[in-house]
Amino acid sequence: MSNISDFNHAANVATDSEHGVQLGLLHALCQAVREGREVDAILLSLQQLRSYSQAHFASEELLMRMKSYDEYAAHVADHQNMLDALEEIATNLAQGKANLNAGNVEDVLGFVEKHIATRDRHFAELVRVGQ
Repeated sequence: MSNISDFNHAANVATDSEHGVQLGLLHALCQAVREGREVDAILLSLQQLRSYSQAHFASEELLMRMKSYDEYAAHVADHQNMLDALEEIATNLAQGKANLNAGNVEDVLGFVEKHIATRDRHFAELVRVGQ
């Protein structure tokens, strides 16, 4: 990369690509629940989503720290809320404590879509203009 503008552009492209994968995993999870797939298959899908999200959040949070992002704490709190929600769903499902319905996972999907459209878009704009 020849300058900070190139870095900022590359960072946005990479992060947007990761958001696409994350949303794809969430949509696949929603579909598995709607279709009533076996608990083990849903748990595997949840684990894949959690693992991918943890890696994505780590890279995004590193970029925010590199940019001294003022809204870092609130942004990270959103990430943790999503991971906590997925963990709670997985734990309850694995222990047979709760039936999973599409609404549970679609709530997480809605939260993530809103997060990407608001907090992530705001941060991406700051990165794009080089702040």
